[in-house]
Amino acid sequence: MSEYKVYLSWKNEGEDFIYKTYDRSHLWKFEGGTLIKASAAPDYLGKAELVNPEEAFAASLASCHMLTFLAIASMKKYTVATYEDNAVAKLGKNEKLKMAVTTVYLRPNIVFKGDNLPDNTTIDEMHHRAHQECFIANSVLTAIIIEPVY
Repeated sequence: MSEYKVYLSWKNEGEDFIYKTYDRSHLWKFEGGTLIKASAAPDYLGKAELVNPEEAFAASLASCHMLTFLAIASMKKYTVATYEDNAVAKLGKNEKLKMAVTTVYLRPNIVFKGDNLPDNTTIDEMHHRAHQECFIANSVLTAIIIEPVY
């Protein structure tokens, strides 16, 4: 089976460690060398200009769905010209009254090209299959709602 590693680094560069003022900025380093500056969400005293874990979670689900959808479309001989998504992660209390990303909305907008174009029913079926086969979706309890843009 595959294994994926991420190095995370945070350092207290302040004079104190007071909850409301310590810096939440940290670094993610991926095996391929990509570095991403991250922070808490602004609602939780983080920096808006940096990616936060909730955004990264939505991006991960959207990316996995897209990659699975593209594989399915390719195997079905449909040519995708563009694939865009405006994913949204909703934070709230789950059934155990714990804060969680309770819902992620995927809103893919796909343009196909060529002579072999799928109808909306076929696109919906491909989204359903992509959701069923997405590794990340299969790993979480979060409700994932797919709302294709036609």
